Amino acid sequence: MQALVARRVLTLMAALAAAVMIGGQAKAASLSRSEVAILKVMNQVRVAHGLRALRLDSRLEQVARGHSATMIRTGQFFHGAFTTRIRRSGVRAPRVGENLAWGVGVLSRARAIVNMWLASPEHRANLLHSGYRTVGVGALRGRFDGYSGALVITTDFAGR
Repeated sequence: MQALVARRVLTLMAALAAAVMIGGQAKAASLSRSEVAILKVMNQVRVAHGLRALRLDSRLEQVARGHSATMIRTGQFFHGAFTTRIRRSGVRAPRVGENLAWGVGVLSRARAIVNMWLASPEHRANLLHSGYRTVGVGALRGRFDGYSGALVITTDFAGR
């Protein structure tokens, strides 16, 4: 019984935290658990570096999820023309960027994914770019590179 209550409290806390990080908008329900966790860790890192937390943009979210789905469907890990994909969604920010990742098991946890980005100069620059204000997170599970249950992540950023 206590475990059930604790699980419900944690679920509620995660939903509230996601709503706060999404700028108070009621869009938290549209995110998967993995997406909420990634957004939360990304924003923790940004705030720790003196930057604003990123707000969720539903257009970027759709673009990011679509790209993750494409990578799973094709079995290919690639950026492609991400600027074109983002612009087609209606996002007109002066600057856009994209981080990709995939992992299985403990390497698919949000903290591990964000740590991998922080260890890569290009990905770190995107994550910690002070001009980015909005993000879309697309984290989907599927068979990838011979692993079932792999988490494939696309994060699309927009700002100045």
